[in-house]
Amino acid sequence: MQIYWTKINKIIEETPEVKTYLLDCPKDFTWEEGSHTHFALEGFNAGDKPNRSLIRHMSISTLPHEKSIGITTRIREQCSEFKTILRNLKVGDEVAIFKTHSNVPLKREDKNVYLLSSGVGLATFRPLVLDYFERADHVNQIHSLNIDSSKDFLFTNIFESVPDKKFTSQFVDNRTDYYEEVKNLATDKDGLFYVVGSDEFLLQNIEVLREQGIKPEQIMLDKREQQLPEFLSF
Repeated sequence: MQIYWTKINKIIEETPEVKTYLLDCPKDFTWEEGSHTHFALEGFNAGDKPNRSLIRHMSISTLPHEKSIGITTRIREQCSEFKTILRNLKVGDEVAIFKTHSNVPLKREDKNVYLLSSGVGLATFRPLVLDYFERADHVNQIHSLNIDSSKDFLFTNIFESVPDKKFTSQFVDNRTDYYEEVKNLATDKDGLFYVVGSDEFLLQNIEVLREQGIKPEQIMLDKREQQLPEFLSF
């Protein structure tokens, strides 16, 4: 397993609670849209065993041509040891990334694509939308639906409807409106539904989609293949 140590080159305050850490791209480090990585803080591998409290599974919110690896995360006032350390890091500090993999690349199957996310889960979809804007081949259209009760919606400069590019974006701040809209979207019985958020959020969305007749193979989750049956088999 290769561990890449790299430096923070910029910290962007997206909202009062959400920051994006832009990291230098190590030589030979590559990724594709929908990728996640293991993001670790200094000292995580100092002992005999890795210190798991200093490691998090994070989505990469940028594409390679942006020349930085973006890690977007919510840091609340009351937070874990990991987030407390992360909050105090500065430009020039070192972090580690390893085990990078994509579970949710953009499928190009001449279908409509629906991106369903909660809060900062939208960071996973940012590269998919940018990839689609650059090359729309074999994607009919994309619709993004995000729920964020904070009302501090993310990446609004990218997640805004562009009719010419067949891209629509919706933000809602409550569950009632969100799940009503999911039901509306699920009237497309041939669409592809990507879902990113907490495990509870995934299960609730899957339940609503399945009730509307959407098949498991139409639902894309940011989970490893061996984990999918836990979510999609009921």
